[in-house]
Amino acid sequence: MRLAAECLSTESVGAISASPTASLPYHVGRTERHQSGMAAAEQAAVIDARPAFAEALRANQSMVFSIAYHFLRDRGSAEEVAQDVFLQLYRNLDSLESASHVTHWLRRTTSNRCIDCVRKRKSHPSVALEDVREPSVAAHSGDPLLDRRLQALIASLPEKPRLVMILRFQEEMMPEEISRTLDMPVRTVKSHLQRSLAMLREKIERSMGAGVRPAPGDVR
Repeated sequence: MRLAAECLSTESVGAISASPTASLPYHVGRTERHQSGMAAAEQAAVIDARPAFAEALRANQSMVFSIAYHFLRDRGSAEEVAQDVFLQLYRNLDSLESASHVTHWLRRTTSNRCIDCVRKRKSHPSVALEDVREPSVAAHSGDPLLDRRLQALIASLPEKPRLVMILRFQEEMMPEEISRTLDMPVRTVKSHLQRSLAMLREKIERSMGAGVRPAPGDVR
């Protein structure tokens, strides 16, 4: 509920951006181990054939799935994105120079594939993002209805601002890292954060009948 509290705070924008541990309401932890969805037989074959790829898979599959799931809010779609991303990694691994280069490449590729996935399914809507059931995680304290409201509001953001929010608060990346990952000016990243947080705070206060007026803040 940290994001909920910050959205209702008069100093939320600066406080959240300065906090390396701030999280979205459905935060499951950066190191939480999720599976990418690759079939066990496929993974075993790849691991045997290419140890460097196996190491990259083990080190990054949690991060790739986390970004995809929190953006798409659908486990099946997130698994498909993760599979596709790691297939691309397998084909491009020789061009990547270091482990940090691999991680940067995966973040960028996953982000792009998530946006592609959303744009493709816009013409074939199915279940609303906010209605998708979440994977089992530890229960959060606070008002569950506020959690759900925040999830719906975040899911309703345009693609780029939503991705910026997820990278900042779910993956705990700093604005400069997000800038490099999305090939976006740092100023634009901070603007997305500030506007998204202000929107969340305003809509939550309005829906709860809060009398506190949101105050502008700078993303630092």
